[in-house]
Amino acid sequence: MSPKPSFITLPRLDQPLPILLDFFGERFPRVARDIWLERMRNGKIFDEQGRVVDECTPYRINARLRYYREVKLEPRVPFQESIVFEDEHILLADKPHFLPVTPNGNAVNECLMHRLVKRTGNHQLVPAHRLDRETAGLVLFSKMPETRKHYHAMFQQGEINKQYEAVATLPKDSEQTDWLIESRIEASGEWTLNHNVEGKVNARSQITLLERGDNLARFSLSPLTGKTHQLRLHMGLIGSQILHDTFYPHLLPQADVINYSKPLQLLAKRLAFTDPVSGINHQFESKLCLSACLSIR
Repeated sequence: MSPKPSFITLPRLDQPLPILLDFFGERFPRVARDIWLERMRNGKIFDEQGRVVDECTPYRINARLRYYREVKLEPRVPFQESIVFEDEHILLADKPHFLPVTPNGNAVNECLMHRLVKRTGNHQLVPAHRLDRETAGLVLFSKMPETRKHYHAMFQQGEINKQYEAVATLPKDSEQTDWLIESRIEASGEWTLNHNVEGKVNARSQITLLERGDNLARFSLSPLTGKTHQLRLHMGLIGSQILHDTFYPHLLPQADVINYSKPLQLLAKRLAFTDPVSGINHQFESKLCLSACLSIR
């Protein structure tokens, strides 16, 4: 069971309002209905006042429910995170591939946040931003609730420089080496995928080709905005695909056993920012490296 609770606020829905068991079943289709029923009957779901919620509790708009994520069999991700930097207010970690930042799907305790909580004893750790489970590299955590809002605001207002590295297929233009990609990204309606659509630009990325091989190339990627899967989608717009991407351009079936020999070749390599609390100018670089090799020409 997760050492930290998860929360959900019941949204406004059309009348007649659903029973809670139906709502959880539709909202979390990957968790069986009988599991939610078991949690309710065992007193494992609470409202904002600490009252137990069961299958007879009426649906109440804006109620904030608390529960603990559970999985029966949780495989351990066989790679270790490292702490790059820590002071009174922040902790910066290097996340390996395949490890989610926070509980996600079948991952509850096997996430970066819970590993770091166990390692440091600090139950106040909260990520200031996110990386995909498949992406490796630097993740910044806030250590104190009192200063947390300043670090969240730093990301929301774009006051941080993020630089990624990727190994991907050769772009469609064999001569170009620099791109400023602008698009509008919206949810595609297919699972958790996004796609580029017509409309006002809400996503911008700077892409630079660093070195070219026979079939692959190494890129530097700088997201100027923070849309989900932005870099994967923008690489597609230059006619390139990040190596071992199972989401784009087509969602591949999930395997029962994770193939740890083929990590997504995307790494959050550098973070630079002026600390909004201490005023210190920070520049950090991941100690991880991408595993794919180029036949350089």
